[in-house]
Amino acid sequence: MSAPDVFAPVDLGPVRLRNRTVKAATFEGRTPHGEVTDELIAYHRAPAEGGVGLTTVAYLAVAPDGRTHAEQIVVSERTLPGLARLADEIHATGAAIAGQVGHAGPVANGRSNGVPAIAASRMPSPLSMQMIRSASERDLTRVTKAYVDTARLLVRAGFDVLELHMAHSYLISSFLAPALNRRRDRWGGPLERRARLARQVARVVREEVGDAVAVTAKISVSDGFAGGVTTEIGLDLARLLQGDGHLDALQLSGGSSLMNPMYLFRGAAPVSEFADTMPPLVRWGMRTPVGRSFLKEYPFEEAYFREKAMEFRRELAMPLMLLGGINRLDTMQQAMADGFDFVVMGRALLREPDLVNRLQAGVARKGICIHCNRCMPTIYSGTRCPEWAAGEIIPVVRRGE
Repeated sequence: MSAPDVFAPVDLGPVRLRNRTVKAATFEGRTPHGEVTDELIAYHRAPAEGGVGLTTVAYLAVAPDGRTHAEQIVVSERTLPGLARLADEIHATGAAIAGQVGHAGPVANGRSNGVPAIAASRMPSPLSMQMIRSASERDLTRVTKAYVDTARLLVRAGFDVLELHMAHSYLISSFLAPALNRRRDRWGGPLERRARLARQVARVVREEVGDAVAVTAKISVSDGFAGGVTTEIGLDLARLLQGDGHLDALQLSGGSSLMNPMYLFRGAAPVSEFADTMPPLVRWGMRTPVGRSFLKEYPFEEAYFREKAMEFRRELAMPLMLLGGINRLDTMQQAMADGFDFVVMGRALLREPDLVNRLQAGVARKGICIHCNRCMPTIYSGTRCPEWAAGEIIPVVRRGE
């Protein structure tokens, strides 16, 4: 059988997409008061008008303690009108819209949020310099209900896809990683127990939304740190999720926002630029040898998760989304030939929001992103490519406006 055309319409569960390209969930830095802004809408309209089939809003917290920092959106009745306006604007371009839904867990900055962070097990936070407490049964019941409430509101807002965040050492991922989950109760120990929260969230969200929207999950092919989610653990989790039958697709990612973020990004590590964006104490820590080692450097290569992702493709029947260093048309076509159902792009679209249209029209064969990663330090002030010329810049909201 011939490989599918990456630019042809396709179904993602109950949702029809105009093509198989997905804009990845990447922090926008455009919600200074935790609400949808015109700048956030412009940020997502750009790749939507530029041809992607699905753009993903990042990151939509299910609860105040689930934000990575205080400026992020918590899905609620208060934020619903703005989210509905955002969905309408994206639909007007012909694209669909996804919301990355999750609880940041140990990646949450409790000092910024004004609410203590929680994780599978007690641990120190390098972000807030506070202790993160172990989630109680009451916490997990509350968080599970918050996923249901969030799903219901996003359906009302008109979102097409809910992406459940189960990677990057966020709350669900912290339960999956042996080094972060030292519990001896029903939430710790063998993977079947460590995966209980992931499976529970997928089930209750699907029960809430039915076939009104597609439901996907972002999982890890490898966290990139000792005691994190390995390829074997990720694949075992994927088998469990596939067997449960609550998800329409899995997005294959990697790395840890808490322990090893560059494992996800690859390429140059902008240590000094990142340090300049941090509070004084964290800034000092990042300039020590230990702090500099936090942003490890991995050589960039096209489709750098492909080899590990292929293990998932060989073992699973459900739709899979390939992520990680996808910049070229031939890479997208190879992903289709490999049996992946969607390709997910991040930095390439940040550099060129209209890249999909240009690839489809045949006027380009690859993107021009140089993978310098200097976009990473801009995530709190308005994520942008530092290579942009003045006339190319997507509007950025400034703090205090």
